[in-house]
Amino acid sequence: MSNTQTPVIIETEFPVRYAETDAMGVVHHAAYLVYFEEGRSQFMRELGNDYANIENQGYRLPVTEVGMRYLGSLRYGDRVKIRTWIEENRSRRIRFAYQVVDYNNATNLVSGFTQHVWTDHSGKVTRAPKQWVDMLSKEN
Repeated sequence: MSNTQTPVIIETEFPVRYAETDAMGVVHHAAYLVYFEEGRSQFMRELGNDYANIENQGYRLPVTEVGMRYLGSLRYGDRVKIRTWIEENRSRRIRFAYQVVDYNNATNLVSGFTQHVWTDHSGKVTRAPKQWVDMLSKEN
């Protein structure tokens, strides 16, 4: 993405579920990866498509790298907002960026990214299908 483009940011909101918390009632650090996935899935749905269609067309987008920075935490019953955008969109890989925000006070609690590569069903790295390149490029 060039420095002159402003990314499209899709926001996803939901309550923190009890199963995502530890014994102290705080969201377990690993649950934030699930939040990233929910944000990414909603991002794709907002484009008018989803991961099921990627797989139905013979492709996959496995995660190859993850990074997270924890700045705060959520508790059971809090409302969470996930902001998701495309940070990088290349012919064979795509990188999504995320912010996990406390819905009530807009405090940024976790920031991070997931990087993915395009593969066929056998796992061989391939170029992104043109339909997806075009669709994701419009949103970036």
